[in-house]
Amino acid sequence: MVHALTIDSTSFPAAKVTNIGQIVNLALPLAMTGAGLIFLVITLKAAFDILTHGDNPDALKKAYAAITTAVLGLIIVVVSFLAIRLLGAVLNTNIIPK
Repeated sequence: MVHALTIDSTSFPAAKVTNIGQIVNLALPLAMTGAGLIFLVITLKAAFDILTHGDNPDALKKAYAAITTAVLGLIIVVVSFLAIRLLGAVLNTNIIPK
């Protein structure tokens, strides 16, 4: 006996995705949220290191470097987000997240 599976949007949720724009609309806000949380954790840890290792110059250099790296990473993520929005607007596609 052979059973056939029909793939439709009610039985298979991935069938609701019809183009790459919908995938980007789902993934981009999640990536932005993840980047913001990582930035927050790194910044808080570096600030704690500055407060607790105030007399150790090597630890201070590492903490300041961590803050600099976190800020640069967040800037890169925001610029790439804006570039994707600009690309979506120029190409008139549905890549612009709401």
